Amino acid sequence: MEKNILKNCALCPHNCNIDRTKGKIGRCKAKDTVKIALYSVHDFEEPAISGENGSGTVFFSNCNLNCVYCQNYEISQLGKGKEISVGRLAEIFLEQQDRNVENINLVTPTSYVPQIIEAVKIAKSGGLNIPIVYNTNSYENVETIKALNGIVDIYLPDLKYADDSLAKKYSKIDNYFAIATQTIKEMYKQVGKTIFNEKGVMQKGMIVRHLVLPNNIEDSKKVLTWVHENLPDVYVSVMAQYFPTYKAKEITEINRKLNKEEWKEIEDYVEALGIENGYIQELGEHEEEYVPKW
Repeated sequence: MEKNILKNCALCPHNCNIDRTKGKIGRCKAKDTVKIALYSVHDFEEPAISGENGSGTVFFSNCNLNCVYCQNYEISQLGKGKEISVGRLAEIFLEQQDRNVENINLVTPTSYVPQIIEAVKIAKSGGLNIPIVYNTNSYENVETIKALNGIVDIYLPDLKYADDSLAKKYSKIDNYFAIATQTIKEMYKQVGKTIFNEKGVMQKGMIVRHLVLPNNIEDSKKVLTWVHENLPDVYVSVMAQYFPTYKAKEITEINRKLNKEEWKEIEDYVEALGIENGYIQELGEHEEEYVPKW
């Protein structure tokens, strides 16, 4: 992918077509420089991602979605972070590897794909040899994902909604389901069936994530049904970690955590579908504690 795409940015389905090299910003508010909020060793991803040594997360600032319940809203919506060069990003990848992490985990990377590709190539020439994880909301242009073929080893996409009216209401986007499912199919086409090492840590493959929202159990069932019917051997991560934050506190139907009845209904549905590959969280009480301090 040519970095010149930033002169007429169409990396994601918003297709803002603005010149980011001149400081103009579109929906995601990203400029042509890389902006990150944090890089750390993260122990709380799925077991196949964090493993024993943790995942080498790099949290990018800005996002092409505006989710009212975003747990990382300080960086995704408010833009908290620091601008760095592509060369510095490559150094961070290598520094993470030196910490003996299981992988490099790119969190909310969509706005910076051209720079990430360049940084990965630089880092690999300097000895980077652990898997690259692409951790995304799935509101992607397929051409952007195609550019990552051979760069990304593991895709970690969300499938947030089946109902586009919910996507519009909670994330301010159109046509989410059609776009996200097409994107996820392209990801699967690239990485194929999951490969683990001898310690059970993923080396190649995909985990589709779904965060269950209160009062939206039926939509979650539709999401899980699509994954099971279309990608039967893909790993699924069903997440219970929702808590009201950011603008969700102002929306009655999602201004609470999941209750036990809702979560039991989801657990029963996963079992009824026969989903065997993946993870389903336990319903907890202190989800807020797992959000990084920016």
